[in-house]
Amino acid sequence: MTVAVEKPEKTKPVEPPAPVEEARKVSRSMMVGAILVVWLVLFLVLRGKQTLALAAADLTDLHRWFNDVNDSIGANRNSNPLFLYFFNEIRLVIDTLVTFVQELISQPSADRPVPQIGWLGVVGIAGYVSWAVGNWRVALLAVAGFTFLGLQGLWQESMDTLALTVSAVFVALLFAIPLGVWAGLSDRFNRVITPFLDFMQTMPTFVYLAPLTLFFLIGPASATIATVIYAAPPAIRITAHAIRSVPATTVEAADSLGATRRQALLKVLLPMSKRTVVMGVNQTIMAALAMVTIAALIDAPGLGKTVVQALQTLDVGTAFNAGLAIVVMAIVLDRVTTAASAREEAARRSKNRFLAWRRPLLAAGAAVTAVLAYLSHTYLWAAEFPGEGGTGSTIRSTADSVTTWVQDNLSGLTNAFRDVLTNSLLNPFQALLTDSPWWLVGGALIALGVVLGGRRAGVTTAVCVGLLVGTGVWSDGMTTLASTLVATVLVMLLGVVFGVWMGRSALVDRLIRPTLDAAQVMPPFVYLVPFLALFGATRFTAIVAAVVYAAPVAMKIIADGVRNVPATTVEAATSAGCNTWQIITKVQLPMARGALTLATNQGLIYVLSMVVVGGLVGAGALGYDVVAGFSQGQLFGKGLAAGLAIVLLGVMFDRITQAAARRTSA
Repeated sequence: MTVAVEKPEKTKPVEPPAPVEEARKVSRSMMVGAILVVWLVLFLVLRGKQTLALAAADLTDLHRWFNDVNDSIGANRNSNPLFLYFFNEIRLVIDTLVTFVQELISQPSADRPVPQIGWLGVVGIAGYVSWAVGNWRVALLAVAGFTFLGLQGLWQESMDTLALTVSAVFVALLFAIPLGVWAGLSDRFNRVITPFLDFMQTMPTFVYLAPLTLFFLIGPASATIATVIYAAPPAIRITAHAIRSVPATTVEAADSLGATRRQALLKVLLPMSKRTVVMGVNQTIMAALAMVTIAALIDAPGLGKTVVQALQTLDVGTAFNAGLAIVVMAIVLDRVTTAASAREEAARRSKNRFLAWRRPLLAAGAAVTAVLAYLSHTYLWAAEFPGEGGTGSTIRSTADSVTTWVQDNLSGLTNAFRDVLTNSLLNPFQALLTDSPWWLVGGALIALGVVLGGRRAGVTTAVCVGLLVGTGVWSDGMTTLASTLVATVLVMLLGVVFGVWMGRSALVDRLIRPTLDAAQVMPPFVYLVPFLALFGATRFTAIVAAVVYAAPVAMKIIADGVRNVPATTVEAATSAGCNTWQIITKVQLPMARGALTLATNQGLIYVLSMVVVGGLVGAGALGYDVVAGFSQGQLFGKGLAAGLAIVLLGVMFDRITQAAARRTSA
């Protein structure tokens, strides 16, 4: 029996579907370009309309309301229970602490014409403490640095600054270390406290001053409280990071041996994280010193007051001498705390035979220091710094002579540089922001926030824009925004050039990085002095100072980003025939996009804080409004509103750039 098998029919080959043209994806850069083009076209049509400009002496209803609140608080300060039993008590405690430290080292005490411990005792204590926590080299640096402060003729001013710094750091660490430990142990608390720390670190230093004077009056108490708020976040963050960095296996071993949580904290977590915690103390001290100098605007004594008065009278020599003293103090405090964080590890690695004698030598040093403190307490020659500050006079006259020479011989060059940058970059930016209708600028900023940072960044930008309009200082805010953007562009140009150079060359990194570290130690005030001599009291001076202040952090971040690009990727590009320029532009910079965005974020925040400080040297806008609010009672409300506007600009910049960094990294 045969079975018939049907032959399968021949199937026609399936024709490939007609190619469907894929929709071209619109890149973020194209969207940004489109927003800017639309903005520019509408600006040309609507220029000068609805700009919300406000004259320097004019006030809005909000400003008058702030003035009324200030007057009301002043009238009820000694009768309102909230002030009697809360704010006044805090001010009294802080004042007592500051007065105690001042009478100890800087101000006459009780019936004495001099402090309890004079210059010889202070220098001895500084040298001994530096030796005890660091090494003999740091001790020599501390002795030389403190002696130099006296030779400058600024001993009392320096001790006032040191007294405020010590008081603020003591109070800050009293709260910061426990909070940092808590944040390191508890994920929930860390999530709760992080937004507050972000907000505290985003706010420029100027902004802390006005609201605090509302509750604590001007003077050392407000200055110390402002410094505590500004200086505490680094210690909290770094302590939390240190606790979290202790290996989990070590903690588990302690638990398996029956250690309680308290024992694990005191015997394991804190000892193993001590070095990192000391680094946090270092950052807190640097932040406190920077803030104490700026707090001179609210009558804080010390070197900051000397710098402010000199800047206001354009006395470059005096400002330079006091600024140099601030730098010397910052370097000494930085090196002492840095050495303290590295001492134990260095001692463990060292084979130095003198280590066995360290304790007897420290005991002998303590005895010598006690003798020096006794002499400075008892005898006038050891209490008052000898001489009349001849070194300071020389520094002042030299700075004045150099300034005069520069102005006479280089004014053509410096003015040409200033005019080119002002006319080609600053004026167009400022005109676009200040002469556009407010709603056009606001809409463009919101659109840019959405494109660069996403929906949340767009919502934050919309809220900030609305509140900026409400502050009544929109036009001044846009002027500050223009200066900030121009300075940030220059910061990023320098950051990319030097950051790539450092990232590609270990030798260049070793040569440049110490200079960048030293630049970051200096408080913001100091940067204004040399550029005041070069460019005079103009907004350009503030911009150049802001660039020099912010560039080091951008360079470091970009250098680290370029260095972290995998070497195999660079080698593959090299083997494919790419030259150095192609490797940088096609491989390293694209792969370091996250670092570039983070550098932009940090550059913006640093620039904003410095541009505002530039209100002291002719920068105008929000910085001038804040300074005028301190000095003129009728402008207090406007100054407070300007401070709020600065916060809003900082929050807006921070959220957009942080969101952009996250999206770029992803």
